[in-house]
Amino acid sequence: MQTVIDLMGYVAAFCTTAAFIPQVLLVWRQRSAAGISTAMYAAFCFGVFLWLCYGIIIGAWPLAINNAVTLVLASSVLVMKWRFERKPAQAKADPAPHRRARAIDAAA
Repeated sequence: MQTVIDLMGYVAAFCTTAAFIPQVLLVWRQRSAAGISTAMYAAFCFGVFLWLCYGIIIGAWPLAINNAVTLVLASSVLVMKWRFERKPAQAKADPAPHRRARAIDAAA
């Protein structure tokens, strides 16, 4: 019976961890995380970090390993969100493209 319970835990851990892969790929391909809640992902990453610490402390390596992978995946979405949201703001703040366009027009 314990084997069935362990197997159920491994399958559950795999499913909840693997569930983040499509989100990571979508955000990466679209180079946008506009629909992602920063507060939700930050809180989620912190909670997963605590689960990871808990798993290490009690020596539950399947729990720790799966939460480590989940933390990497969820954190990557959060980092991409911050990175992709910052790029347009930097482009707007840079006046150089306007000067270059004027220089090209003047030369033509």
